[in-house]
This record gives sequence, structure tokens and C-alpha cells, in this order.
Amino acid sequence: MAAVPALLIAAPASGQGKTSIVAGLARLHARQGRRVRVFKCGPDFIDPMIHAVASGAPCENLDLWMCGEDDAARRLAHAAREADLVIVEGVMGLFDGEPSAADIAVRFELPVLAVIDASAMAATFGAVAYGLAHYRPQLPFHGAFANRVANAGHADMLRTSLPADLAWRGHLPRDESLGLPERHLGLLLAAELPDLEARLDRIADALAATPLAALPPAAAFADVPAPVLPQTLAGRRIAVARDAAFAFLYPANLECLAALGAQLVFFSPLAGDALPQCDAAWLTGGYPELHAAALAARRDLWDALAAHVSRGRPLLAECGGMMTLFETLVDGEDGAHRMAGLLPGTVRMQARLAALGHQEAALPEGALRGHTFHYSRSETTLAPLVRAHAPEGRTGEAIYRRGRLTASYVHFYFPSNPAATAQLFTP
Repeated sequence: MAAVPALLIAAPASGQGKTSIVAGLARLHARQGRRVRVFKCGPDFIDPMIHAVASGAPCENLDLWMCGEDDAARRLAHAAREADLVIVEGVMGLFDGEPSAADIAVRFELPVLAVIDASAMAATFGAVAYGLAHYRPQLPFHGAFANRVANAGHADMLRTSLPADLAWRGHLPRDESLGLPERHLGLLLAAELPDLEARLDRIADALAATPLAALPPAAAFADVPAPVLPQTLAGRRIAVARDAAFAFLYPANLECLAALGAQLVFFSPLAGDALPQCDAAWLTGGYPELHAAALAARRDLWDALAAHVSRGRPLLAECGGMMTLFETLVDGEDGAHRMAGLLPGTVRMQARLAALGHQEAALPEGALRGHTFHYSRSETTLAPLVRAHAPEGRTGEAIYRRGRLTASYVHFYFPSNPAATAQLFTP
């Protein structure tokens, strides 16, 4: 059993500014010499990149369905043993989703801070905070924090609106420099923000003057041993695409492949890297639509991948990775770009969200859990190998297969089934 100051930062809805608060708080304590570990509730790639920069340590995901309760317990316990502070960022609203951030808070007895965008409210702030604190009686509630506050008088109105049993944890002013820029899939990537360090420092400086700067109460985490995985990928080299176009990687997935014995070698299609010598390859998700012209020019890479697949070697392509394997990618400005052509058809960006949520795919190798989140749609004559399903049974994404090429919009969480993962990367 290990105990460490811990806090789950949530909100009544998306868009309240909790990611900025989490990142700023992590930065504040890391600057003071504390070892900070940040986690993100639910499937997410972008916020964890910000938190990794803010804290100086990898940010992992907690999801009681996709990752599993044991996985979450083990990662939290490991963090508690090595860190001085653990911060967990919620997802959407505190009670949204199944499972929700509230479910994680109750399961692990994590004190909850509610970040509330108070820019268009006064005494209603107290009502919202009261509802969040009391909607689920078992929830350990740490207090309320007001974001985007107009002035000192506004802050006083918000503070006095809180019932006596709810703690005021401070506020931040309405100031664009205390936030992080966004686009269609969420925040901009950490690597795309040249001023990220300065932004984080500004938020940290502002939080230093609030009650939130004090360490939260300690939470205790029972030790959970790491599973011992068979070395079924020992001696195998897996080439992993990683750059601004292929950026969506769970740290846990890399950890899982390494634990299975694989040697990971990274390459950047945007930088002109050739496909490394490898036994298997993985095209991760990301933003190929933003770099379509550069990717279209990589005929050498697509030819190398075609030869790789023709030799019966595995290739896993997830979401953005899959998009690059179709014949044509149509970007958000209706520009058509020739892609790899390993899958027949066209993938087309659209303004509306196409799919979002948990998914589970019953592959021949075994069932793998993950999630989907994309604004593009594929138009293909290729029949799916199988279709994934949402937890409630609704039919989800198509999983395509050609030889040992597996492609879909699903971002798999490899630790959900390491044995199936090993088979995906085995000829």
C-alpha cells in the first residue's frame, strides 16, 4: 500500500478549461521540485501530450472499460510509489459516460475538484457545485474552482454562493493567455505549440496565488503486481510511425509491446525516413489530413509498405494510419491526394463528427478493446473482416484485412489483450 497526495480534476461539461488547470497545476508542482504523475480519464491522446510536458513524466490513461480496473489500479499504485503528487484529469462532465470520471473517483477514493466555467454565471455557481458534490453521495469532494472570472467582485460573488460545506479552491481570470488553443479533435498537439512552455508557466504562476497551490489530501493505493507476459515477440522488430501526422500513441501500448519482447524502432514519414528493416509495422493515428501533400509525395514509403505486406509481414493501421492506405485522401478543403493504395477507395474529411466512443473488436487473434474518434469517412468496396461493437452492443467500425494488413478506425488498447496483440504483429 502506498499513499500520495492525489486529486481528480473534473467539470460539469467539456470546454470548462480543466485541461489547462491540470497542466498548470502539474507545472506548478514540478517547478517546485515535486515528482508529478498525471493521468487522463478515458481514451485520449492529445491532452496527455500536454500533461507529459507539464509534469516531465508520461501521462497514462485510466478507463475502467477500455483498460480495465486492474490495469488502472496497477498504474495508480506504481505512480503512488514514485511520485509526490498524482493528478487525474476527468473526461467530459464528471458523471458523463459509462464508466465516468466519478466512477474512477469513487473506486479509488480520489478527492474531486470541480472546475466550473463561471464566465456567464453568479450565484448559480454554488448550485452547480452543490449538485456535483451531492449527486453521488459516495463521491469524495475536494471543492470548487472558478474559471474565466471577470474580476475580483465577480470572484467574491462566486465564492459566497458556495454552501458552507463546500470549499472554495480559488479562481483564474478570463484571459486567453491562460488557455490552450484547439481544433477539430481537441487541443493542438504539444509539439505544435512553440510557446507551450511559456503558456504552462503563465497558468502555473496564476495558480500559485490560489488555494489550489496547496497539496491535496493523500489517497492510498493497494499494490497490484504487473502481469508477466510471455516473450512471444522476442527478436521481432516493429517499425512504429511517429511524427505530427502519426502522433496518437498510448504509452501503455509501447510498454505492452516491449513487455512481449518486441524491439521498437520509430520512423517519421514526414521527415522522409525510409521504412526501417522490420518484421512488422504500425501506422498509428494522427492528422494525415493536415499533411496530405507531404504524405502523397512519399511514393518510396508506400512502395516499401506494399512490398512489406506482399511478403506476408504484419501491418497494423489505426484511424489516421488507415487513412493513408486508401487510394485517395480528400482533405478538409476538398483537395484530393494520392495515398498508398493498399486499400481500395477514398477517405474523405467532413465537418461533422463521424464516430466517437468505446469499441471492442472480436478479431481472429482475440478480442481487443479501444475507442474511435474521427471526422472522416471511408468509401470502399472492400468487405470488412469483422465489425467492432460498442459496449451496449451497437454495431461499430469496420475492421479490414488484406493478408496480414489489418486496418480500422479503432485505436486499440494493447494491454486489454496482450496475447491478441502479439498475434496481430506475428506473420
